[in-house]
Amino acid sequence: MPTHIRKLISEGEHQQLDFKFGITDSKKIARSLAAFANTDGGRLLLGVKDNGTIAGVRSDEEYYMVEAGASLYCRPEVYFEMKEWEENGKAVLEIIIPKSFAGPHSAPDKEGIYRVFVRVGDENYPANGVLRKVWNKQKDPKGVCIEYTVIERTLLAYLEIHEIITLQAFKKLSGYSKQRCEHILADFIVLNIIKLNYSATGEFYTLNPDYRFDQ
Repeated sequence: MPTHIRKLISEGEHQQLDFKFGITDSKKIARSLAAFANTDGGRLLLGVKDNGTIAGVRSDEEYYMVEAGASLYCRPEVYFEMKEWEENGKAVLEIIIPKSFAGPHSAPDKEGIYRVFVRVGDENYPANGVLRKVWNKQKDPKGVCIEYTVIERTLLAYLEIHEIITLQAFKKLSGYSKQRCEHILADFIVLNIIKLNYSATGEFYTLNPDYRFDQ
């Protein structure tokens, strides 16, 4: 019967699971911790290669690297739990990061600049201005109220026809400033009308599949 770790490995890497062969940089692991905490939570398996092979870790060293990443390089600090498992004589650390409601959490990027990261699929991405506005609006006790002007209706009609739109395309379509476009997109995301998506070439927005636009 597969063990707990073997079951997790069989899932492959995804939005709530990441494999790490080892940790050599606490700042780099901080980005993963922050991304999980800012999104849906998740698990890091330390001592597991990308292909699922169990290589094992030196548990004390790895724990201190994770602890440094969470406490020294995540702002605010990210909470995590650690469990140690043994597979064929090799130690595997399971780092469990719950979804945080104390964030958003930031961590240093490759240049040392602190950014807010999110987890999308099996990758970590810096949060853009729209997503940061979404978080602020979700915390606002007044909630969100949208006035359906020509621009809002044009945006939804455009998505009905073309399916996707980028921030730059919406800025060109509306003639509005970047900030105003970000606010409109954020309002629609909070109301679950549109979705923010990521790809290798950048972010784009689509209608929520459950939403129906009545012109």
